[in-house]
Amino acid sequence: MTIDQTNTVSASGPDLQLDPQAFAALGEGQIAYVKPMRSDELRKLFPQASELAPDLELFALLSASGTPILVTDSRDAAFANAWAHDLRTVALN
Repeated sequence: MTIDQTNTVSASGPDLQLDPQAFAALGEGQIAYVKPMRSDELRKLFPQASELAPDLELFALLSASGTPILVTDSRDAAFANAWAHDLRTVALN
């Protein structure tokens, strides 16, 4: 597995096999990603969230395992929060 200069995670080769738990823990506390979403999807990741107007553009910051960290209406704010907590953000292909 590699993380290149564009923060893209790549994995290849016949020797790389991770079970779902090991994959979910990979990079935990070090790596996060930003997921664009609509307010209609908010309760799937944040069950405790208040009801919002439909079809708002939001951005969720998620840990490497997919655990929700925060949600915001600004992509820049999501990345800034990751940076403030020493989390490296990556793009998933």
